[in-house]
Amino acid sequence: VQVVESGGGLVQAGGSLRLSCVASGISFSNYAIAWYRQAPGKQREWVASVSSTGSTNCTDSVKGRFTISRDNAKNTVNLQMNGLKPEDTAVYYCNAKLLWSLYWGQGTQVTVSS
Repeated sequence: VQVVESGGGLVQAGGSLRLSCVASGISFSNYAIAWYRQAPGKQREWVASVSSTGSTNCTDSVKGRFTISRDNAKNTVNLQMNGLKPEDTAVYYCNAKLLWSLYWGQGTQVTVSS
């Protein structure tokens, strides 16, 4: 099983990035996919998730700015991030979860400059 994040980078405040999470080796459409982030010196926090049925949810601090979507044909979940703020700076991780199975990626760095 492999979970790989991509799309991170350096962006100015107010800018946009689109993160992608590709998972292989699993029956992707059956898995819920979630994005988490971890800023330096802070605990990892949940950002957004999409269920196997396509239901989405996100944490209050990103509502109206971040959108999560999945494309089962490509085994991919995207996190569209608009209106980025310096406080969004973190390493972003995705995971794939089904019952007791949980797989994490290695993360992608997002840095937002003020």
